[in-house]
Amino acid sequence: MVKSLLTPNPEYSSEIISIVNSSPYPSHMSMRLMSLELDRATVELEIENCHLQPYGIVHGGVLSTLIDTATFWSVFMIIPEDAGLVNIDLKLNYLQAVQSGRLITEGYAIRSGRSISYAEAKVFNEDNELIVHGTSTLKILPGKGLKAKARKFL
Repeated sequence: MVKSLLTPNPEYSSEIISIVNSSPYPSHMSMRLMSLELDRATVELEIENCHLQPYGIVHGGVLSTLIDTATFWSVFMIIPEDAGLVNIDLKLNYLQAVQSGRLITEGYAIRSGRSISYAEAKVFNEDNELIVHGTSTLKILPGKGLKAKARKFL
């Protein structure tokens, strides 16, 4: 868990969740950013037919997207308001196949430095069984912040 002297603005978090959930790729994937906290994020996806590969299980790319998204947003609230992020690596372990239901992904910031951050995420099915575990290294991009009306920190 990452400690910070800054207090996130709940209004900013709500605004970012709305921006993310109405943007093209999350909409296309039918995934939703559900919560955004200082060092964690939750992403959910209701499995649809378009998420399945020919064997009738969720495609690895869908699961990779969930890990990528949850790790990214778990670090986002820690970085400076004017900064953005980019994932520079992603490691996954597929632990169990899944065919239907809701997937819940919990992302956690493990370390956030001035230029590099590290996070992990876990995807669970509706029965709270671990489906995928992953980690990501993220690079902080000064001057590439996401524009919002509210201030990021109180």
